[in-house]
Amino acid sequence: MRVRLGQCFLNSKKIVRKIVEAAGIQKEDVILEVGPGRGILTEELLKYAKKVIAVEKDKRLTDFLTVKFGPEIKRGSFILIEGDIFKISNFQFLISKQILNSKSQILNNYKIVANIPYYITSRFLRNFLTAENQPQKMILMLQKEVARRICVKPPKMNLLAISVQAYGEPKILFNVPRKYFSPSPKVDSAVVKIENISKKFFHLQTRREKEFFKLVKTGFRHKRKLLLNNLRQFKDRQTLEEIFKHCEIPLKSRSENLSLSNWRCLRGVAPQS
Repeated sequence: MRVRLGQCFLNSKKIVRKIVEAAGIQKEDVILEVGPGRGILTEELLKYAKKVIAVEKDKRLTDFLTVKFGPEIKRGSFILIEGDIFKISNFQFLISKQILNSKSQILNNYKIVANIPYYITSRFLRNFLTAENQPQKMILMLQKEVARRICVKPPKMNLLAISVQAYGEPKILFNVPRKYFSPSPKVDSAVVKIENISKKFFHLQTRREKEFFKLVKTGFRHKRKLLLNNLRQFKDRQTLEEIFKHCEIPLKSRSENLSLSNWRCLRGVAPQS
């Protein structure tokens, strides 16, 4: 099979076994895999999960997977969907209808285990972490540098880290050198686990996600500026200084210095829409 530009396939069964082990799959689990490629991870997932749903954009690969996993497709343990995960209309309904045979239910209690293309990482995380029916857990193969950015703590926080950590607890499990892919990419990878996924952070502060991220994005808009100055579009300096003092945030702090609890304390800065 020819390889399209940008496609790098994992070729190590040892790494695949480590990924599946990290997922802690139970016999009743439903697993969503995005970008199954040639199915090396899919094959291992099918050994343990009740059902694996794979979404693949490349028609040549879906044709290949249809043949490879024909028996599993007939048994109903493997559902293969051809298409772009971001463009499939009413994706959750489509999945729930095939799994639950019900028009009134949505897919719940599922886990995501995937080696996703690097270029969709941010959008992928945003789509599923903010979804009404979030996954229980995510085990993802990511670019090593991106994995590090997601898992950082103050004073090295960034917008992506906050966007993930507000919903769950990310942790780098292990690195995957580029030699375990074919063709070999230009960068190394890492497997990240995101667990305890929920929207409790927003429920606790009785604040909608939209307003929270409006505040955070404004804070990170000009990284070289002090956070106090970045937030001047919301409040006057004196008011901000009082809020910072109440939240025990130094006036000379920059956005990357703040923890999630600091941002929660600043919840009254950005107006609700």
